Amino acid sequence: MNRLRRFLSSMVGRLFVILLLGMGVAAIGATMLAGAKRQQEFERQNLNRIADRLQGYVNLLDGNPELRERLLDAGGPSVRRLLPDARQGRPDDALMGVLAARPGPVASAQVRFTSFRACLPRLKDLLPPSDGHRGRPPRERDPAFIPPRCRAVQLTLSDGASLALALESPAVAHNGVLAVDPLFLTLLVLAIAVLAYVVARMASAPLRRLAGAAQELGVDLHRAPMAVAGPLEVQHAAEAFNAMQQQLQRHLAERTHMLAAITHDLQTPVTRLRLRLENVEDEGLRERLVADLAAMQALIREGLELARSAESAEQRAPLDLDSLLESLVEDAAEAGADARFESGCAAVLMLRPLAMRRLFSNLLDNALMYGHSASVRAERDGKGVRVVISDRGPGLAEDELLSVFDPFVRLETSRSRQTGGAGLGLTIARALAGKDGAKVSLHNREGGGLDAVVYWAAPVVAAARGHG
Repeated sequence: MNRLRRFLSSMVGRLFVILLLGMGVAAIGATMLAGAKRQQEFERQNLNRIADRLQGYVNLLDGNPELRERLLDAGGPSVRRLLPDARQGRPDDALMGVLAARPGPVASAQVRFTSFRACLPRLKDLLPPSDGHRGRPPRERDPAFIPPRCRAVQLTLSDGASLALALESPAVAHNGVLAVDPLFLTLLVLAIAVLAYVVARMASAPLRRLAGAAQELGVDLHRAPMAVAGPLEVQHAAEAFNAMQQQLQRHLAERTHMLAAITHDLQTPVTRLRLRLENVEDEGLRERLVADLAAMQALIREGLELARSAESAEQRAPLDLDSLLESLVEDAAEAGADARFESGCAAVLMLRPLAMRRLFSNLLDNALMYGHSASVRAERDGKGVRVVISDRGPGLAEDELLSVFDPFVRLETSRSRQTGGAGLGLTIARALAGKDGAKVSLHNREGGGLDAVVYWAAPVVAAARGHG
């Protein structure tokens, strides 16, 4: 039910329903109209055949006065003498209209509907004569039996003789307006549904491509431009999207270049300032000033690192995730940190090696800084790949699990650059992960500590090595 609701809320679903209903109503209406036209044409031809039989019989009677009585007794094709007691109903204007256009006595004939029994011969004429014969009881009529239609025809021959004839015609079954062959209707609806779905998919395909390009742009600003193809409106949208991408690239490049220029220009005065601070005689004051200057340099470097992380054009390459994590943990352990690698996932993904090294280095440094220990594991989760870096620190308040990713938000409250950093580590990590289609999140652990999770929901797998 949820899948159906999502489908109907999408543009494909809405176009499909609109096309299905519109085309279905139009096709069924056209089918019923064509059926009504066919029924009307059939009835017209049937009236012409009835008129032909009546005219042939009447012309025979009119041209042979001496044989008229014998012909009336014998009757003609579905025509016989009308019984005197036959009750007559409404006039048959349709047949009278056909007869009026014909030559001869039938042109002035008056036609009325009557009971079908008026067209049946008398029972005594059908039974053979016999003494004391008792007729068989009449059989019950078949429920599916449709009695023939009977008309009473009053006309005057050329010599002034009046005739009353009973004109029989086969019953015509009327299907009705809504009577449609179920098999035909089912095939028609299926064909319309397939056509409506194909048209809906074709109509929404440009929007899906535009949405996919927008998602890719959020991950990789240097992605290939959209192909300018399709209808004019789609081409204009693709051209506008490509122009927006170029503007964003220029804007980000200008920002990075500006930060790089500022950093470069600050190197000389900062170096001179550090040399002058070495001449301060008060040792305590000198150490504090040098520490502030070092914090300033670290902040400038991390700001430039953040800008470069968004603009980096590093190419993706097959990366053994387990090997990268093991090497980072070994480097930390050799430096005296309490770090261990628990398990791997044996996945080789298409990633940017330098960016991934910076990403996991930042997360591992945070775990060691605040939890004083770190454990790293990589695992598969269905189609996704997850890397978890856990610590045994104090954890975070629930409202801080998202805010710590904002620039210059520090986990440590002492304001010391040596213990709290510049507050850009997680911001850089999120930017680096986003460029490779991953998401970074923090979760408090039961019993204390924090899990930093990097998750690829649909990673690009280059290869997979077996567990050895």
